Amino acid sequence: MSKRDYYEVLGVTKSADEKALKKAYRKLAIKYHPDKNPDNPEAEKQFKEAAEAYEVLSDGQKKARYDQFGHAGMGGAASGGGHGGFGGGMSMDDIFENFGDVFGGFGFGGGGGRQRGGGRRVNRGSNIRIKVALTLEEIASGIEKKVKVTKDNKCSHCDGSGAEGKSGHSTCTTCNGSGQVSRVTNTFLGQMQTASTCGTCNGSGSIITNKCKKCNGKGVERSEAVIPINIPAGVEDGMQLQVSGMGNMGAQGGVAGDLLVVIEEKAHDDFQREGQNLHYDLFVNVADAALGTQIVVPTLTGKVKIKLEEGTQSGKLLRLRGKGLPSVNAYGTGDIIVNVNIWTPQQLSTEEKKILEQLRDSENFKPNPTKKDKGFFERVKEYFN
Repeated sequence: MSKRDYYEVLGVTKSADEKALKKAYRKLAIKYHPDKNPDNPEAEKQFKEAAEAYEVLSDGQKKARYDQFGHAGMGGAASGGGHGGFGGGMSMDDIFENFGDVFGGFGFGGGGGRQRGGGRRVNRGSNIRIKVALTLEEIASGIEKKVKVTKDNKCSHCDGSGAEGKSGHSTCTTCNGSGQVSRVTNTFLGQMQTASTCGTCNGSGSIITNKCKKCNGKGVERSEAVIPINIPAGVEDGMQLQVSGMGNMGAQGGVAGDLLVVIEEKAHDDFQREGQNLHYDLFVNVADAALGTQIVVPTLTGKVKIKLEEGTQSGKLLRLRGKGLPSVNAYGTGDIIVNVNIWTPQQLSTEEKKILEQLRDSENFKPNPTKKDKGFFERVKEYFN
């Protein structure tokens, strides 16, 4: 099932500013908040959908990418393995961790640090940004890349708890293991519970009495990980893809951040890219241009023959339909545009010079103003029409 347009989800226009976006998201978040809609899967779905839309549209770079590429540019297509975009691949904990301030003053439990497992604060690890270099051939077909990343992973000795053995933890006596100190207040929405993070255990609900000998209580260790990344066809240089949950692991059993993959496009020996189209400079000699011939030109999937008409002029544009790059949104495939250049020899033998001198005075070798080649802009206009 396809996702709804983010602007439609929030009920705003593309010109909405930061204030309008926040107001629209706040209204929906309060309406579908899990504290107001307990055990309501549909409300939870709407809550996550609104968070996803706000997460993208409130970020200038992500908004620009979404406006240009739609949902396909948000990383969901690139993640693989179930790691999608924000709302679809992250938990309720992450939503509250990132946007809890939006609910400020409305008395919902969680505030800026949504709790899980009985109200415990979840530590979220930091994101990691890497570059992945791709050839045009890889971009044309899409590819899975396996990257090796050194990052914070769950401690193998304590399984991320930070404690040495099962007896290394004790329940926090201040919050009785909840991770929060709570109080009930009356609001226009009715009686609501507000909560603040427990200052004794910092929201974890427990205190480490015996730190893990390997990670010294952090719950994470630095190690290498090989991560598969499914990169969709048609990506562009500078585009950023998001693989949720593949960043640094959060301390003491927290959740992992994201892996942000920046696309770097390698220069190609034959082609220059312009959007979905590829430009190729074809150099032919005077004889082939005058007499016409068949010439082999490269494409991203192999070589093809094209016909060069008799009397072809330098600067003529030929088009190989569908031989360019696919759209990252699957909106068709571009073309290869062949720019014909007449190659003038720089070294001639005595015999070649004599032949050209004989031809130079021929009427057919004299430029004819009435039959001159179209100018550059006329050729481009003719091409696109």
